[in-house]
Amino acid sequence: MRYTKLVLAVFGFAATLCAADPFVGTWKMNPAKTKYKAGTAPKEQTVTITEAGSDLNVKVAGTAADGSKISVAYTVPSAGGTGKFTESSAYYDGISAKRIGPSEREMSYMKGGKTVYTAHSKISTDGNSLAVSSKGVNPLGQTVDANVAYNKQK
Repeated sequence: MRYTKLVLAVFGFAATLCAADPFVGTWKMNPAKTKYKAGTAPKEQTVTITEAGSDLNVKVAGTAADGSKISVAYTVPSAGGTGKFTESSAYYDGISAKRIGPSEREMSYMKGGKTVYTAHSKISTDGNSLAVSSKGVNPLGQTVDANVAYNKQK
């Protein structure tokens, strides 16, 4: 009986470690909490993150302030490393992710081997909001310096 409890405890702990990445889900921009120091905020934006093995598939879609379409998609390793674009703007040809902690990451978007845009993302302790500090040239070619707030969709 004692060994059974030990085995159950070990499997329970392992299941917790293998739980879904906290970034996985659908995140909708909260315009009231989003602040732009440079550039213009989009009218609306949604980020959808799914897990595929050890990778995260990320899709950013929305409408820019001028009404143009925003659409970027890429895959990056969940643990961090070099990813690849599956749909991109002309402003990026490379991407890499760095995992800072379980609820914090930094993305570097590159053009010609040089970082042109960074996004530092952090999930709130309750897991319901995502704060993204971004700086550089966005997918529409605009220079931005922003703190974008997202709410997790249920």
